Parts: sequence; structure tokens; C-alpha cells
Amino acid sequence: MRIDLHTHSTASDGTDTPAELVRNAAAAGLDVVALTDHDGVGGHAEAIAALPAGLTLVTGAELSCRLPGPDGFSVHMLAYLFDPLEPELARERDLVRDDRVPRARAMVTKLNELGVPVTWERVAQIAGEGAVGRPHVATAMVELGVVPSVSDAFTSEWLAGDGRAFVEKHELDPFDAIRLVKAAGGVTVLAHPFALKRGHCVSESAIAELASAGLDGIEVDHMDHDAPTRARLRGLAADLSLLTTGSSDYHGSRKTCSLGEFTTDPEIYGEITRRATGAFPVPGAGG
Repeated sequence: MRIDLHTHSTASDGTDTPAELVRNAAAAGLDVVALTDHDGVGGHAEAIAALPAGLTLVTGAELSCRLPGPDGFSVHMLAYLFDPLEPELARERDLVRDDRVPRARAMVTKLNELGVPVTWERVAQIAGEGAVGRPHVATAMVELGVVPSVSDAFTSEWLAGDGRAFVEKHELDPFDAIRLVKAAGGVTVLAHPFALKRGHCVSESAIAELASAGLDGIEVDHMDHDAPTRARLRGLAADLSLLTTGSSDYHGSRKTCSLGEFTTDPEIYGEITRRATGAFPVPGAGG
């Protein structure tokens, strides 16, 4: 089985619609794909309706979190197979999503002050119906020739966490995220924890604290982790009895990674589905 547990559609900051994503996943030879748009579940219904025979969909989301403390920074929590109607988790997701528009507007203002003629109208047009975020601002910068690629906008010069145009947003405490997802019957996996090029690396002690709070796993095989980093994470996961996943973090044409570039072991996938009680994987019926 080929299993990719981290992808994004136009319901957040990907370039494939949910229907296109599942069709492309099947064409890429995947057996299982998780749709994990940022802080929302708006793409699930379309993905399920278009799900090809032979492909199973895992419903999920990538939750925006911030480690607590004066030196805290943003981390992403993958949540799988939770009940999307559970009210407390739904309320927190809405708070994060509602903060995205004023935050993106503020980043546009900062860029304008730095001499970059990005407009809010263009950023909103790029985002469409999706949850607007930094990749949409970065895409507008690429169009203007300010940076050569979206990833090049995520630096201290521009949109990284310490960047000149960065603006903070409402984010969940990751310990609260674990509690809320668990209460909604879901499973939690810390996304790309050692992706240093994103600006910060989650400390081993912080991962240990999250594991004590009920974290189920960590994303190990990811484009932002080199081979030594993956080996280090596997050792840490073994020490903490955490599951290890592999995923593409696919965003369509917005990133260079391809569907199925990294995958999850079928036994790990089986354990994730065994632990989940809020929702179940959806088998394709040839939609």
C-alpha cells in the first residue's frame, strides 16, 4: 500500500481542487490519501464525492498552533479522523480561520511599506475560496518578480516567522490541540518538527512533553527532513513510543513536492485508524 497522510487543496493553500487532488492521488498510484487543509474541513465533501474507486480518503486538518512561553513559535499539528462537528474543536478552528484575513491584510501593508506593490485584491483573488495564508501572499510576490519562488518568500527578509513582513495570527496551544482532537475522537501527529529551514526546530524536550500529553506521532519522512534528521526523529519516536508517518505535504503547483513523494508504513496507518473514533476512512466508490 502507498499511503500519503499530508496534502492540501484549494480549500486552504493548495492549487488542486479537492476533486482534482483525489483524482491526482489515484493517478499517482496512491492507495490512501489524507486531505489535511489548514484549520478547516471545507474540502472533504467535494473530495469524497469525487473519490475514485481503489483510493481511500482519510479526513483531517493541519491545525495552526504555537508553543507556549516567551520564546514560543508556530508549530503545525496534523489531526486525523476527528468528528468535524465536535463543537469545541470546531469553534477553535473557526477562530484561527477568521483571523487569517486581517493577518494577510496586515502582511500586505507591511510589504507595501517595504516597497513591494502587492495588493490585497490580488492576494484575495489568488486565495479564492480557500483559507488565505502566507503562500497566497508569497504567490503574489512571485508574480511581481520580488522572489523567484514561493519558498524563497519564507525567509527572514520577507515572510518567515522572524521576517520583516511577518504578522502573527491566532493559534492554538498544541497541548490544547491534542486535548481537543482527542475529545473529538481524532489522532494527532506533529508535522515536520525538525524542518529547520522553516525558521524553528521543535526541541526534543518539547516533543517529549507533547507525547506525555497524548501526542500520537511525529511526521518523520518529509521533504524538509534530510536523511540524518529522519534517523534522529525515528530514534526519538522509539524512545517516546510515538508513531512515525511519512507524507508529501503536497500543495499542487505551489510547492515542488509530488504526491506520494514520502509515504507512511501500512502498519502505522492501521494503528492510526484503530485509535480513531471520531470518523472513519472513506473508501472510493468511483466518484
